[in-house]
Amino acid sequence: MRYQHMMHALTFRMTGSLADADDLTQEAFIQAFRQLSSYRAKARFSSWLYRIAINQCLNWKKHKERQERLHTDWGWQQETADMPDNKRMQQVQDALMKLNPKQRAAVILTTYDGLNHAEAARTLGCSETTVSWRLFAARAKLKKLLGREQEKEVQCDKQ
Repeated sequence: MRYQHMMHALTFRMTGSLADADDLTQEAFIQAFRQLSSYRAKARFSSWLYRIAINQCLNWKKHKERQERLHTDWGWQQETADMPDNKRMQQVQDALMKLNPKQRAAVILTTYDGLNHAEAARTLGCSETTVSWRLFAARAKLKKLLGREQEKEVQCDKQ
């Protein structure tokens, strides 16, 4: 393909990994194909492809950083599983389980798995707006549920 080497070189320089560069180059070409109707001849075609590849790389980097942070947090949670602070984590998990399954899925995909709203929407088979509304409703319910738990703790501490 005419632009394949150029795109692969860019994604490799952005990631430092041949495997990731292969994946991101392929994703960039898929994205370009999907957005071909949005290409305007004002800029060179290669510049347009570069922009798509750079955006793919930036999204990959954000996703990778979120994953690393979650893995670090998960490791810390596992180490502290027997500690008293684990009580709050259990309360959060219990509150999550009380959510509507669609709301819970939206929270887990965006908060715990680090997907953005568009990625979560594709995974859940709905629109980004639907994901946003589910998150809004879920956060309100979680705040209410966790607020009740905190009130119970304060009452128990007073007794």
